[in-house]
Amino acid sequence: MAWYDEAIFYHIYPLGLTGAPRENSYGEPVHRLNALIPWIAHIKEIGCNAIYIGPLFESVGHGYETTDYKKLDSRLGTNEDLKAYVAECHRQGIRVILDGVFNHTGRDFFAFQDIREKRENSPYKDWYRNVNFWGNNQYNDGFSYENWGGYDLLAKLNQQNPAVRDYICDVIRFWVREFDIDGIRLDAADVLDFDYMKALRRVADEVKPEFWLMGEVIHGDYTRWVNEGTLHSVTNYHLHKALYSGHNDHNYFEIAHTVKRLYGMGGNRPDGLKLYNFVDNHDVERIYTKLNNKAHFAPVHVLLYTLPGVPSIYYGSEFGIEGRKERYSDDSLRPALSLADYGDALEKNACTRLIAALGKVRQKVKALSYGDYQELMLTNRQYAFARNYNGESVLVTVNNDDSDYVMTLPAGSAAEYIGVLTGQKVSVEGGRIAVNVKANSGEIWVPLNGEWTGEEQDIAADKASVGEAASAEGPGQEAASAEGPGQEAASAEGPEKEAGVAETGQKAVDAAETRQEVAAAEAGQKFAAETEAVRQAGQAITGEDTAEQESTPKESALESGSEGRACGEAAHGDRPAAESADKADIGGASAAGAANMAAENVAGQGSAAKSKVAPGPGDGKAAAEEALKKVFEEGRIAGLQEAILAIMEKNGPITDQMRRDVAENVYHDSLIAWVKSFR
Repeated sequence: MAWYDEAIFYHIYPLGLTGAPRENSYGEPVHRLNALIPWIAHIKEIGCNAIYIGPLFESVGHGYETTDYKKLDSRLGTNEDLKAYVAECHRQGIRVILDGVFNHTGRDFFAFQDIREKRENSPYKDWYRNVNFWGNNQYNDGFSYENWGGYDLLAKLNQQNPAVRDYICDVIRFWVREFDIDGIRLDAADVLDFDYMKALRRVADEVKPEFWLMGEVIHGDYTRWVNEGTLHSVTNYHLHKALYSGHNDHNYFEIAHTVKRLYGMGGNRPDGLKLYNFVDNHDVERIYTKLNNKAHFAPVHVLLYTLPGVPSIYYGSEFGIEGRKERYSDDSLRPALSLADYGDALEKNACTRLIAALGKVRQKVKALSYGDYQELMLTNRQYAFARNYNGESVLVTVNNDDSDYVMTLPAGSAAEYIGVLTGQKVSVEGGRIAVNVKANSGEIWVPLNGEWTGEEQDIAADKASVGEAASAEGPGQEAASAEGPGQEAASAEGPEKEAGVAETGQKAVDAAETRQEVAAAEAGQKFAAETEAVRQAGQAITGEDTAEQESTPKESALESGSEGRACGEAAHGDRPAAESADKADIGGASAAGAANMAAENVAGQGSAAKSKVAPGPGDGKAAAEEALKKVFEEGRIAGLQEAILAIMEKNGPITDQMRRDVAENVYHDSLIAWVKSFR
């Protein structure tokens, strides 16, 4: 077990965060890096224990056109400033990795300047790839060379040249000796020579115990880079894409299949591939901007912190700020921020509170770092999985729908579980737990035992209510209060949910009562005209425990169903009418539909629970009607499954796993949504 196995990263683009000029005048150093020292305490407070910061070294502009690998960028300060920064991070228990731009240099790098001056007589003419003194380039140097990304500003190093390898290896040794860093993120690792990377790995193993090498890789089989002889990890762009599009498209199948494929790449072992997971960074749009439904900020981050891999937060995204990629500039993705403007974020910004809570949970619950992965339940809009470690199962549930959803899931050997974000407690009965997952939210269910006593519910480090956070205006941030396009400002008090759902934060009733009440909700839904019966069934579910919750003086640290609204999303009742109409078209009234699907989920896992409901007068006729309705419903489900397989077949070969996924999805609303998801 190394430090990076339990790392939670905070990613900083320093030239942006400090507000440095876009171009380097190479003048006197300006000590902007020192402005980041107060951020260290904030980073620790939100639960991060490692920082990835870069690029840092002397360059012309954005930092990736290196001029001097051994000198801090003049716009940020001096080498002494960097040494002091890393030392302070270490003092506060934070590891530090830097950006290593070893694929290319800037044109002001000494070796390139020597070629410009001495041409064929330069001893460095072989330091760059395909230097041709019969050619030319956009700067009219009278010679051509291979660049990176089509930019002559970035001259590609000849990584097969032993002199280049020796120089870069010495740079790594220098960084460790001078600054005591803990690892390096290799820029553009997907185009680096593999023998070159193996040489860097040998140096990494030499310079410092547990020195971490992580590479920027966009696509491909990650095991080509992540192995004993090359890198420890790479950027997980596969999951990055799945996390936002899986929510925007209401398609948890995309996320689950991505996770399954990546987990399989690592040999289906928790220690096989520990990828660097993220939802945004300095090259892509902010997650808050990318999400169509801002309330999905909550389930997206629950997944980020609980799926296999190493989670990372990009600076400012813990506040829910926006950032849209522009055609000719990435400046909007790399803004200058003042920490003073967010001094009360933990009290008034529910996005920040959620990130802080997740960070502390991730640190405490070792199964999230070391546990294996087991998918438990999957529909387009609901997803559950387990992380199993040392004989215990930690369960994770997420819901991207606008209605609550009741899940019945296999549990471990513990007698009771607690939802660490809401404080809900649920009893295990028959090896299963029944939990209500709030709309557009998620929860982490941990066995209530000696390791987790329930006293940890102060993990968010504040007592402010989510409603207060939703209505508060944080200085300098649009996300906390501004109205985004097409959405109303978030309301602290959303309207009451329809029947069949439980209130956020309430403790779940014990499993036997839950099964009876869910069955009642199912009966009400099957007689769709009797909506009042469904409403009363929902009240029956929530009434007793609501009273119990109100009588409990301890306030839960977070109500996870509201985090997204705290960052600017409209409350549930303020959804556009078109969205509500689409929901109705897909398959039924919101809460009643969720209750119905949940009841079918329970029924599919065993009918014993229903038998606990005492029979009443007229049950014979009701049973006959129910049997007919069941036959009709099963026919509808089978027809939808066949339609999905037919569409899949037109799009390409169908694997056995795809057939199993379709066969296991027996939920009408989910199947309708699946059909509609095909383009």
